[in-house]
Amino acid sequence: MKLETFFKHFDLLAEAPNGVQKLRELILDLAVRGKLVPQDANDEPAAVLLEKIKKEKERLVKEGKVKKDKLSQSIIAEEIPYKLPTNWQWTKLCEIGLINPRNEVDDSKIASFIPMNLIPQSYNKEIRYEVRKWADIKKGFTHFADGDVVLAKITPCFQNRKSTVIYGLKNSVGAGTTELHVYRPINNLINPEYVLLYLKSAEFINNGISKLTGTAGQKRVPNEYFAENPFPLPPLAEQKRIVTKVDELMKLCDELEARQKKKQETRILINNAALNKLLTADTPETFTKNWQRIGDNFDLLYSAPENIGKLRQAILQLAVMGKLVPQNANDEPAAVLLERIKKEKERLVKEGKVKKEKSLPEIKDNDIPFDLPIGWEWVRLGELAKVIEYGTSEKSSELRDDVPVFRMNNVQEGKIIFENLKYVSATIKDLPRLYLQHGDLLFNRTNSYELVGKTGVFKGISNQYTFASYLIKISLMLEYISPDFINTAINSAYFRQTQINPEITQQCGQANFNGTKLKNTLIPLPPLAEQKRIVTKVDKLMKLCDELETKLTQTQTESEKIINAAVKQLLTV
Repeated sequence: MKLETFFKHFDLLAEAPNGVQKLRELILDLAVRGKLVPQDANDEPAAVLLEKIKKEKERLVKEGKVKKDKLSQSIIAEEIPYKLPTNWQWTKLCEIGLINPRNEVDDSKIASFIPMNLIPQSYNKEIRYEVRKWADIKKGFTHFADGDVVLAKITPCFQNRKSTVIYGLKNSVGAGTTELHVYRPINNLINPEYVLLYLKSAEFINNGISKLTGTAGQKRVPNEYFAENPFPLPPLAEQKRIVTKVDELMKLCDELEARQKKKQETRILINNAALNKLLTADTPETFTKNWQRIGDNFDLLYSAPENIGKLRQAILQLAVMGKLVPQNANDEPAAVLLERIKKEKERLVKEGKVKKEKSLPEIKDNDIPFDLPIGWEWVRLGELAKVIEYGTSEKSSELRDDVPVFRMNNVQEGKIIFENLKYVSATIKDLPRLYLQHGDLLFNRTNSYELVGKTGVFKGISNQYTFASYLIKISLMLEYISPDFINTAINSAYFRQTQINPEITQQCGQANFNGTKLKNTLIPLPPLAEQKRIVTKVDKLMKLCDELETKLTQTQTESEKIINAAVKQLLTV
């Protein structure tokens, strides 16, 4: 791809995943390689500029204004990362300026103080600072002055490109966090904004990451890398043209980013409104009309993977409200089903197969989250279960010959994941009582606030798996209840908002929801035949969501490949 083509299709490239960010990085890389603006044969070459800087430094040393530099090693061919235009030169920051200079200022002067959190990550962002007396900040902090370029040297600030040109300081001087490297140009012979482009470029950052020293979490970029890494120096006139062009393109990136953000916000608002109309439709005709509207605008509403999550939630909510499949007057009503369940539980208690539970509170009108179709009933979850109990507290291990244990991380997105399992001995006191049976539900009772309450259905082989104490097992009366329907209900928005959130307790950074509360939660119960129809419909729609997500991800991957290829081509031309 030629540079003209790049500029022509700038907007299009920005539409790729992370496209604007990639464009920003590309702009900086092109800038420091001499590929962003044309060279001018009339510019004073960088070699002459280097001589001027050298003489100026010698003069300052002679006058005692700066210390004499230590001898710097010459740049060898192996250190040169790419070829430069004819009138450019490879040099080092330590050769074209001062590294980490100190300020000589009267103690009574007011100065600026800049902590790490005020050093910007983005390009061309205004700097904020605190006002302090120079006497209070001159010791124990990094010194800088107007026109200096500062770089955060500690992780992760370095990787996040925290660096800036310092301007607008009180009395033109300041100090700040000790975690900075400072470059100071000599007598305006180097454009500091151009140096900033270099410090934010991918080449400099990526190479710097490989040079980090220190322990994990406290790694730093060595001064040697900052001061002596090969620096691509253009003529001064070209430095200014490059900075002007980068400013122009970064502004364009800002506009594209703002436009994309607005577009996405609008898409989310439209999607939310469309789904809300669907959920609040009070007649079958209105529901059909609103569903049709979503179908007609499907490509617009679901052109980004993040909106599909809301569609999934809407499907679950419609399912438990009785709006996803039509009712059938011939279905045995849920009230009759509940009577059957009650009699079956009484029989099991009489035979000693389950314990007799305390009666659950009567459901009052003000407890009910929403109205149900005819034939449905509100019921407490404890009435539908044979057993609701916590898992084992026995210490688990990696021994694969033992019994696999599901933990809280194994319950994800309404499913139980058979990966990253731990194991307990088959001889522990909790077994065989805590063996899972096919169709049992596992409920996440302790986790982060967002993940407490997530549930999945166990669809493995009975009597071969168990579960940890942070999970609760719900063993249902499977002859009368579809575990997949109950799973749909527990993972739906109404359950989260009305049954889980108000009852969550938080302690030591963990959220909790106990078994007693779980037994008291309200479930909208349809006839068994309708439960099965709902589960079939939910499965079908979720599969469509999966396919759509895969398709969107593939499209994004292809777009990413295209922009990556374009970037590679531009940088290697």
